[in-house]
Amino acid sequence: MTRLLPQAVDPVLPPSVTSQARDLGPLESPLLWLAFAGAAAAVLAVTIALAHRRRVRRWGINGSIALFLIAAVTAVNSYVGYVRTPSDLGRLLQRGSGAMNVAGTLLRSTSDDPAEDSDPSTADSSSGGKSGSSPTSARPAAPSGANGSTEVLNVPDPAHGVQNGENYVVLPAGYHDPANAAKRYPVVYLIHGYPYGGPRDWLTSGSAPQTLKSLEDANVIQPMIIVSVDLTANRPSTDWECLNVPGGPQLETYLASSIVPSVDKHYRTFADRGHRALGGMSGGGFGALNIGLHHLDEFGTLLISLPYDDLNDSVGVLGGNQAAIAANTPRRYIPTMPFPQKIAVMLTVGTGAPTDVATAHRIAGSLQRRGQEVVVHAERGFNHTWHTARATLPYMLAFADQNFRTAPASS
Repeated sequence: MTRLLPQAVDPVLPPSVTSQARDLGPLESPLLWLAFAGAAAAVLAVTIALAHRRRVRRWGINGSIALFLIAAVTAVNSYVGYVRTPSDLGRLLQRGSGAMNVAGTLLRSTSDDPAEDSDPSTADSSSGGKSGSSPTSARPAAPSGANGSTEVLNVPDPAHGVQNGENYVVLPAGYHDPANAAKRYPVVYLIHGYPYGGPRDWLTSGSAPQTLKSLEDANVIQPMIIVSVDLTANRPSTDWECLNVPGGPQLETYLASSIVPSVDKHYRTFADRGHRALGGMSGGGFGALNIGLHHLDEFGTLLISLPYDDLNDSVGVLGGNQAAIAANTPRRYIPTMPFPQKIAVMLTVGTGAPTDVATAHRIAGSLQRRGQEVVVHAERGFNHTWHTARATLPYMLAFADQNFRTAPASS
């Protein structure tokens, strides 16, 4: 067996990188929900003082309720870290219809968020990559520049229950520069959470494009490609857990047999396991662990944020199939599974989520007893939220880079 590293180590990163990943966006600030709560309390106080006036009472009660609801929503978002900026809120509203969609479009059109300049959802339908070979196509988001770009790679796979899969490809600075036409790149695949997660989440809540740029600017990593994959099977409300579902979508197979070859076909990648990492957060982290361990021949590095190793409440998606449950429960199969090829694993957690911490160390111990290289990285005070996934993404990408650098060159 070939060692990927003499010993897996937790990267040490410059403050310029870590602060960018840990900083709160304008819509995550606790001051926002406190302001709404204060306004609601003030309106309620005025309403009580003028309760003898019927119209004031009616409008005051309705206004205070609305403000309290907004305060509650913003407080939850401040904790979870899902919506960082007005642009992120616009994307979320655009998932709805009617007035919500219009409001989302208006928010995004007036946003000064730099990420909006390379948002693939504003792209036209022009195709990229190799033409005429398959319905799979790459759609450029915006003209490429020194800061890289983001594209949509559509990978439909009806045979495996995926009618349309919009995977977001974050390209490093200089990818389209003619001077780099012969250069190839390693790839990190990231999976969103469940339910109601989607491939855009790593671009917005996870801040992947900004993190990639900050790491490159600080010369911490060599250029790499990030692919935020779509494992929703066009039903984001369903907790698929990235599984091959009996009688349903075959999401593990879709990722390993459709998305990865499509990325290798459309982009200049190192098409080997040593230059591929698979990661995710929460449900996507479970999927990355499970799929990665099932496909040691495809992925040399796993990056698991907010980990768990048991299906728990999601076991119902397998319909009681005991063989499928056993085959998709890493906690059960890691102690006895063969490792014909070594794998390097980083598990990231927030110290405010003790269950995550205990789970990460359990997974790490189980893998280490099987001779694998594992690092657990903890962010002090963070919880099982997007804040943790975003804050630890720089460490995961740097960890992947350590492994990419030691992998033998391949075409």
